Amino acid sequence: MERLSFELEKKASLSNARAGTIRSERMEVQTPIFMPVGTQATVKGIKTYELEELGADILLANTYHLLLRPGPEVFEKLGGIHRFMNWKRMVLTDSGGFQIFSLPHSRRMTEAGAEFRSYTDGKFILLSPEKSIATQISIGSDIMMVLDQCVPGDSDHKTAKKAMDLTHRWALRSLAARGESRQALFGIVQGACHPDLRKQSAEFLIDQGFDGYAIGGLICSTVLYRVLMRSRVRLIRVTA
Repeated sequence: MERLSFELEKKASLSNARAGTIRSERMEVQTPIFMPVGTQATVKGIKTYELEELGADILLANTYHLLLRPGPEVFEKLGGIHRFMNWKRMVLTDSGGFQIFSLPHSRRMTEAGAEFRSYTDGKFILLSPEKSIATQISIGSDIMMVLDQCVPGDSDHKTAKKAMDLTHRWALRSLAARGESRQALFGIVQGACHPDLRKQSAEFLIDQGFDGYAIGGLICSTVLYRVLMRSRVRLIRVTA
């Protein structure tokens, strides 16, 4: 059985707007969908049963923040984020790549991963693709994201390509690190505002057979959308 499947139900005649159904081992979700942000395993100011009453089917949590506090060992002890939050529907975890990108003065990017200073105790932590996936497996999210390198949308072509290539290598390592876990894993398209890189990134990731695809960074053209739409892939969200 597939970890995640997507069925296209309707397509608008005058645009690329689509409606479909995502099916996981936990439940079915109708798309498009608004995904409330529960960065630290809680949606501020609202209870989980209220989110259910409002029709929320997926919540977004963040690997970077949950790695630091409360830590993967807490989720392992409790049996995952669903029990931690008292949430029976789906959870998607971001890999932590964008949060590290937002810390330009306290992080260092290498082939091994992203090294950053913890805001909880000041220690340096290396978030490798393998560590990001291991943390997400401990969290127990339904959909995981590969670790990617974000760069500013207006980066020059050389800088954007270097980050894209690193993202692709990290994506392959993330896929290998997932192993036999039944959690779905999404690749993340990068390439800044360069249409040729966006197209190249999308095509590369589609060839790897991820369970779905996310759009990372700033979108500056429709090239990426055309590539993904033609492939009938699962496209859940656009990251900042």
